[in-house]
Amino acid sequence: MNDAPLEPALEPALEPAERSSIIRDSLGVGLATGAYGVGFGAVSVAAGLTVAQTCALSLLAFTGASQFALVGVVAAGGTPLSGALTALLLGTRNTLYGLRMAPLLAWTGWRRTLGAHVLIDESTAMAVTRPSTATARLAFTWTGASIFVLWNLATAAGAVAGNALGDPRTYGLDAAVGAAFLALLWPRLHSRANQLVAVAAAAVALGVVPLVPAGVPVLAAAGVALVAGVLPRRERG
Repeated sequence: MNDAPLEPALEPALEPAERSSIIRDSLGVGLATGAYGVGFGAVSVAAGLTVAQTCALSLLAFTGASQFALVGVVAAGGTPLSGALTALLLGTRNTLYGLRMAPLLAWTGWRRTLGAHVLIDESTAMAVTRPSTATARLAFTWTGASIFVLWNLATAAGAVAGNALGDPRTYGLDAAVGAAFLALLWPRLHSRANQLVAVAAAAVALGVVPLVPAGVPVLAAAGVALVAGVLPRRERG
């Protein structure tokens, strides 16, 4: 008996306009986020990593916040092991994404393996609100693939340029990731409950910035959202 998940082909076909809209939005997020790889490449080389090591991090790890956490620890004089542990701690949020995305995407075999590699903040956010498996897969694939390709190309460019590139903030690249996150978050703030969770998470993250290593404020903010998600909802009259 075959109890595999239904394939998108069994769902209503996507309208061309809907498909084009999803792909356009996904590529927009990919361009905004992938460009910041230039900053990572330059910062990584400046921290002491080689061009090859920098490119390998983007190819194999491929989670921007964890990559920045690793090179940040190394640049501050920490050992590569402590940097890797910090990156691993920050990357635990991807496991939580997987718990939500696995039943939504319903992939198996090699598709699930490849999907896990591009399971990042942006691809998850672009897919999780879609009304069907087909649209979720389309948004996830185009967002994840576009960011992966552009991030790695930009990483290589930034690493090769190295110190000659100068401070990435000079080019405004430090704002790219924040702008992309804001664009992903904004449509979710339609309800009062979501607005309160967002404000509380931001307050907690800002409050712990002076007290904890880089990357941990993100986990603290995610903890607020998790707590809010498991709290019982009061019935409304």
